[in-house]
Amino acid sequence: MTTTTLAVLVPVLPFLGAVAGLLLGRTAPGFVRPLAVLPTLAAAALAVAVAVHQGGGAGSGKAPLEAATQLTPTGSVPIDLALYIDGFAALVAVLVGVVASCVQIYSTGYLRGDARYPSYAALVSLFTSAMLLVVYSGDLMVLLVGWEIMGICSYFLVGHYWETPEARAASLKAFLVTKLGDVPFLIGLFALATDAGTFRITGILRTVADGGLDHPTLVALLLLAGVAGKSAQFPLHTWLPDAMAGPTPVSALIHAATMVAAGIYFIARLLPVFAASEAALVVLAVMAAVTMVGSALAALAQDDIKRVLAYSTIGQLGYMSGALAVGDRSAAVFHLVSHGAFKALLFLGAGVVIHAAGTNSLATMSRMRGLPRRIPDAYWTMTVALLALAAIPPFAGFFSKESVLVAAEHAALDESAAPGAAGWTVLAAGLLTALLTAAYATRLWLLTFRGHGAEAPDHGRQPVSMSAVLWVLALPSLGFGLTVGYLAEWFDGHSLAPNLTTSVLGTGAGLVGGLITYGCWRHTTALAARTPMGAVTAHPHTEPALTEAEAIETHTATYGSISAADDPADPGRLLLGPLHRHAASGFHLDAVYHHLFVRPVLAAAELVRFLDREVVDTYVRGAGTGTRWLGAAVRRAQTGNVQTYLGALLAGSVVLAIAAVLVAAGA
Repeated sequence: MTTTTLAVLVPVLPFLGAVAGLLLGRTAPGFVRPLAVLPTLAAAALAVAVAVHQGGGAGSGKAPLEAATQLTPTGSVPIDLALYIDGFAALVAVLVGVVASCVQIYSTGYLRGDARYPSYAALVSLFTSAMLLVVYSGDLMVLLVGWEIMGICSYFLVGHYWETPEARAASLKAFLVTKLGDVPFLIGLFALATDAGTFRITGILRTVADGGLDHPTLVALLLLAGVAGKSAQFPLHTWLPDAMAGPTPVSALIHAATMVAAGIYFIARLLPVFAASEAALVVLAVMAAVTMVGSALAALAQDDIKRVLAYSTIGQLGYMSGALAVGDRSAAVFHLVSHGAFKALLFLGAGVVIHAAGTNSLATMSRMRGLPRRIPDAYWTMTVALLALAAIPPFAGFFSKESVLVAAEHAALDESAAPGAAGWTVLAAGLLTALLTAAYATRLWLLTFRGHGAEAPDHGRQPVSMSAVLWVLALPSLGFGLTVGYLAEWFDGHSLAPNLTTSVLGTGAGLVGGLITYGCWRHTTALAARTPMGAVTAHPHTEPALTEAEAIETHTATYGSISAADDPADPGRLLLGPLHRHAASGFHLDAVYHHLFVRPVLAAAELVRFLDREVVDTYVRGAGTGTRWLGAAVRRAQTGNVQTYLGALLAGSVVLAIAAVLVAAGA
């Protein structure tokens, strides 16, 4: 079997699994789990085979895999069903396949007994297929198909617990905000294809190399709008924290390997288009810097464990955007792959924690002892993942984050083609975010696993399907960065090794952030026992998915806000001080959008409703009323009395005669 055939099967197998799962979900429920897991596992295995066949791609001197056939004659710019697989695409496809397989296996235990599991599993498979299509596609229109399929899949999956108002609102918000970015994104794609005369990625890159783009800045900024929406970058990031109302495995899939990774991957694939405009790179750098710092501050103030991880994802995506802003797609994709492993582990571990604790509130967990004994698998693997997130050596996050900081340093010192302003912006924001990341990672670990108070409820051992995947993902979280010396050929031959200056600065910032947070926790933890924060909401023997749904539904009722709990024992409040209230609400960006966009749209809708009902409908009702009145007047004349009719006829004849005489006299 040729490499091209293997590559075609990679996105096709999950798609076929999704179709079969939807068709057989009711008639043959016993086949649902195998159809969810096996095609995704097979796609992951084939993705590995494609990566092995391709070797390191261009970095090892091997040309990217290309194959194409014309999809449809358009009469102008053709659309091709095309493959384009280089080292980046091969590695990202492996990431997608492995994480999706882990999510499907985990879901068999997490959503056991869920009546909507067949449709859920099918949508996860379709989601996976769409992302693989984006990764392997060599034509922008085909890539756009996968891009939009992911959007509709996220709508249904985030809204899986549709009985809760939080899930319904979150799914609609995710769909609308990402579509807001997709409109300029689509315009940018058409403008790019018009300049290049093709939707093929290779043709576009050739055009850019020849200086054939007429409006590079405009095209790049239009495309950035779509990327900001899909990859949750400022200012279109607000949908991602709310999307935590969906099931935990969905959160892991969206945050680690699909959806939000698509925007970063798109820029990496078309980086020469953005590099053709220094203004676009500076805009991207500023966007990345604001995203990094703002999301890290927000993560430090969240009470919902999954919202902490959601803001963490936004910040780590900011690192990837920053690497792209300084022109280093190798560092961006390296961090994308590394982050995918440990962030999937963190979310899946959080699902185990929520089930064991019966709540998603860190404030309640901090008043609960014994969680590490109840869930040792989640405890140890999440510890590894949090160390990777905090970029502590030798964990994977250290090497990948370090590669971003090195790229920013080179740009800042004019050692690369990227603008120096972009380099300094990304470097300063990256170091500050490293300190804040270690702070909120330490806070999450302490509040979750070092609580004091009542004994954690005993749910028994977690299903093997949930525990096993945690250890599978712990391996790359620990060891992927150690392969940095062997990965250069996969990343255009560029070295990703750390250097002394940024290593010391980045690691030092992380250690300072962690130690300060630990000191604050030691100071505030005594308050936990004196300040009750509500009770565990779920029954100890409730299924994991039901526990999470109940926790989401009761969080607002218990604490008053999905973003924060009024907890004086929280070290985040001491660290942030008066900034805590603003950070907990995401710096009120949703309120700003409500006043700038939602209220004007509602006011316009109210005006349209008034004009429709009170103006347009008035004319319609008036026409009917006039006709009815005329009919009533005519009906009154129909008395049935012959003498009345003759009298009226005589009177009318007299009037006509008088009129005729007057007319004649006037003539």
